[in-house]
Amino acid sequence: MAETTKLSVEKALEKLRAEEQPKSRTEQQDEKIEALNEEIRRMRVQRLRLDQRPGKRR
Repeated sequence: MAETTKLSVEKALEKLRAEEQPKSRTEQQDEKIEALNEEIRRMRVQRLRLDQRPGKRR
């Protein structure tokens, strides 16, 4: 049977993190903008649904 070397959790995480490419500032901002746009869409749909409820007038 072949022997496998075991890594500690800390070393395994360090190895995984080293493989990840750091995101540029514009990529980070694009992700934040997309998340905010999704939240805006969700809130608009919720507002429309609430406005259409019968019996609830201002």
